[in-house]
Amino acid sequence: MFTGIIEEVGKVLKLEERHGTRRLTVGSRKLGKELKKGASIAVSGVCLTAIEIQRDRVRFDLAAETVARTSFARLRPGALVNLELPVKYGERMGGHVVQGHVDGVGKFLGLERIPGADDYWLKVQVPKDLAKYVAFKGSISIEGISLTVARIQGTALTVAIIPHTWKMTNLRSLKPGDPVNLEADVLAKYAEKMLKGEEAPGGVTLERLISEGF
Repeated sequence: MFTGIIEEVGKVLKLEERHGTRRLTVGSRKLGKELKKGASIAVSGVCLTAIEIQRDRVRFDLAAETVARTSFARLRPGALVNLELPVKYGERMGGHVVQGHVDGVGKFLGLERIPGADDYWLKVQVPKDLAKYVAFKGSISIEGISLTVARIQGTALTVAIIPHTWKMTNLRSLKPGDPVNLEADVLAKYAEKMLKGEEAPGGVTLERLISEGF
């Protein structure tokens, strides 16, 4: 489980094809020191398994399905990716619950400076089947970043980006039209199941969510 609080921006160093599997090598000066072989890490919102770790780089194997269903299709050497290690048990949790399971790929529309301010407006086009999970002031993960929806217009959403987020993530490197990984708030998906009369995993109920402040 992740929180959507990005710890480091890595750089794609290499992409190789090996027996039908794409191997991704990402440069990481910070997080590679904390990883062990077989450990999980969120790469731009996608939960991946580290298969090889060196001092300043980590390697992952990407299945064809992963590439087809995420923004990884646009990755090239030099591209920036957001990195986050799983949350440690007992730690204070920032952001929101992020599983690293991409629900769909959106389209980056733009990142514009707000006139008279240091903040930015990030605009993303959301697939129609995910739009139902997007709520005003609700949480959403974009490229693995925990963000709050500020505005919804049809299937386009807008979120406010503070200077720290602009500096500490890969958003500054994106261009209009680029695909971005989206993960809807897992609580919204649980709520949908319960409203349909289906059982949510882990004994989660609508009453329990309400009582715990969700």
